[in-house]
Amino acid sequence: MNKTIKDISLEIGSGITPLRSNELYWNSPDIPWIKTEQLGQYRIFDSMEYISDFALEDTNIRLWSPHTVSVAMYGEGKTRGNVSILMIETTTNQACCNIKVNDALADYRFLYYWLKNNYENLRALSAGVRKNLNSDDIKNFPFPENSLSEQEKIADILSVVDDKIELNSKICSELEAMAKTLYDYWFVQFDFPDENGEPYRTAGGEMVWNEQLKREIPKGWKTGTIRDLGTIVSGGTPNTSCDEYYCTDGYAWITPNDLSGNTDKMFINHGERDVTVEGIENSSAVLMPKHTILLSTRAPIGYLAISENEVCTNQGFKSIVPDSGYSEFYIYYVLKSNIPAIAQQGVGTTFKEVSKETLSGFKIPLPPIELTERFAAHILPVCTKRKLLENECKELTKLRDWLLPMLMNGQARVE
Repeated sequence: MNKTIKDISLEIGSGITPLRSNELYWNSPDIPWIKTEQLGQYRIFDSMEYISDFALEDTNIRLWSPHTVSVAMYGEGKTRGNVSILMIETTTNQACCNIKVNDALADYRFLYYWLKNNYENLRALSAGVRKNLNSDDIKNFPFPENSLSEQEKIADILSVVDDKIELNSKICSELEAMAKTLYDYWFVQFDFPDENGEPYRTAGGEMVWNEQLKREIPKGWKTGTIRDLGTIVSGGTPNTSCDEYYCTDGYAWITPNDLSGNTDKMFINHGERDVTVEGIENSSAVLMPKHTILLSTRAPIGYLAISENEVCTNQGFKSIVPDSGYSEFYIYYVLKSNIPAIAQQGVGTTFKEVSKETLSGFKIPLPPIELTERFAAHILPVCTKRKLLENECKELTKLRDWLLPMLMNGQARVE
């Protein structure tokens, strides 16, 4: 394989980070600016940060056109080697290697899948003392001899699967917005339906000052804490040197790393590793029932998911087992709504952590349980649909990841 990525590209380069201390570079959301932490998804349509038109004019940062393939060159964890297709005209930071493909020689989607299939090979280029990739690594990386028509056929097959995953994810985002809006309407703005079906606060429902919460809450509501929602359980890690404590078909054992790519999902049913009964019995890990709400409270604080099966976690979690009459959906949105305030309670020098005691004592208003049951009934169809779509995405991802290497190494051909 003598061809390289440089041979099928019009341009390969990276970006820069405009000086953070210069407010003129960051004072308006004019130009999208992509960082490596965004790379890894199929296509990117928006950025988490923006720079100003002035930054574009005053620095040597450049705009990359849609269909540019971007590779993460830095990152100690999973980031290095991640790849995405930029679907917008955007700038990037210096850790992104951006490849503008020559459309007469290669299909940009095929390049994306080729690099995705070679994730481990890319990362191996930076092994040893050198922890990062550089643009020469990318330029000189081999590219297969498939004809352009073959590339297009392979990319068509794989992109159909990724398009469906992407569509499902967008629908899930809309469903999440619907459920979160309803929660805020009922339990933050206090405009839940009163006995006449009218929005409580707007219709003149009585509000009373609560000294503990330092706010007004509806009459009849109480002051509570997160411990009132269910039993709070800390996690633990079985001895990692004992192979008999870990397996591939045991109980799901979740770490924050398992949720790092799950932040836009509501449910989880497995992690990178399962644990055995012996592993649980000989550690501080606790087996919890399905519908347990998992909340990461250390490095980082705020990952959240509902378990679809029996589960245990490492010590980075404080989980809530809903055994007090409150549904898992209500508890999930209470926590989600309060994550910023909960995170502020974290202490520590190396890693901020929210202790079990702190989480247990976190004050919240407690509505009548009948109202939370009505809320759970309202969003049940939304959450059920979301669970189906999330599970479908998992199966589609397995299908794509099974097809990808076979199509790339010639085990399977598109006729």
